[in-house]
Amino acid sequence: MNELIENIKAWGIAKGITGPNGEGTLLGQLSKTQEELTETRDAAVIINFLQGDSFSQREVMDGIGDCTVTLILAAELAGLDFEQCLKFAYEEIKGRTGAMVGGQFVKDSNSTKS
Repeated sequence: MNELIENIKAWGIAKGITGPNGEGTLLGQLSKTQEELTETRDAAVIINFLQGDSFSQREVMDGIGDCTVTLILAAELAGLDFEQCLKFAYEEIKGRTGAMVGGQFVKDSNSTKS
């Protein structure tokens, strides 16, 4: 995973998104994340209706990967380490309590973690 993250960071530099000559912005990268997430959601809607369409499954896989790439580069643009962001998020959620509602985990309102 570390090698893959480093390859993505190098790709971001090579494409001029990040790095000393990078022209990407944090807001621009997060907009790209939103675009990729919307495409992924659209593919998931198709899977839901077609019950396992293999083309759509590949689209979801590609979309999840694309979202992750954009988030790795967003972390770079924010001066943050992606793995540290992920660890931080896990520390926030690991003790969270709640229940599944309509296919989503909903945290308890009295949960002390976000």
